[in-house]
Amino acid sequence: MEETYLQSVIRRFKYHKAGVVSLVIVAVIIVFSVLAPFISPYDPNAINPEFSAPPSAAHLLGTDSIGRDMLSRLLYGTRVSLLVGFLATVLSTGIGVILGLIAGYFGGIVDMIIMRFTDMVMSFPYILLILVAGAIFEPGMWNIILILGFVDWPGVTRLVRGNVMALKEQDFVKSSMIAGMPQSYIMASDILPNTVAPILVFATSVMAISILDEATLSFLGMGVQPPDASLGNLLNGAESITVLTQMPWMWLSPGLMIVVLVICVNFIGDALRDAMDPTTIR
Repeated sequence: MEETYLQSVIRRFKYHKAGVVSLVIVAVIIVFSVLAPFISPYDPNAINPEFSAPPSAAHLLGTDSIGRDMLSRLLYGTRVSLLVGFLATVLSTGIGVILGLIAGYFGGIVDMIIMRFTDMVMSFPYILLILVAGAIFEPGMWNIILILGFVDWPGVTRLVRGNVMALKEQDFVKSSMIAGMPQSYIMASDILPNTVAPILVFATSVMAISILDEATLSFLGMGVQPPDASLGNLLNGAESITVLTQMPWMWLSPGLMIVVLVICVNFIGDALRDAMDPTTIR
């Protein structure tokens, strides 16, 4: 029986060992984060009498400066950071795909307006744009998602536009045009499905960047606000040199979680790129 495209992608993905291992790690982290209300040993906001306590049988990752269990806060904080990264990626990718499709398909003045606006957004230093937006709007999880979603779209727009302009010259698209098919049908049924692969690969890098951006804003006090936990504001307690040198349990676990998530998401993106490349022969 002839192998389908999906089966081919899965088979090729399996050859990328780092990608497979990363996918398993991320899946495990997601499961533990989703199950945080059921498996966390304490309420993440409950204050215990043991302040800044090192790891022990009662508190496996120790407690923070006001006695909250670090393991419980890590589970809840990872869930928040993953949610921010995922929703910001969905929002920015959606905006980028729509604008890229319109610019690439219609061309002309529409393309010029969209791409000049895209160039204008990309001309601002990225991290400065994030920090200014974070300072202007009220801190909070949903505002962070909106900020990241409305800042990360230009790369997706340029990627989709380039693919659409190439696909427009293909015979199957021209045949649909000659047949008088509606433009919305051509974009949704002929062009978009053939652009999904590069979009998915690019989206993984956007998600990794979004997780880092959330951590940055929350660390600086412009993101998720206490007592709610996120990986970024868990690191906020590490501003003191005393904590950095004498209480590593207060910053090591969230820091490592950020590193692991970003590296694994990037490895998954690399594996997807190789698996979805039709020129790759395994």
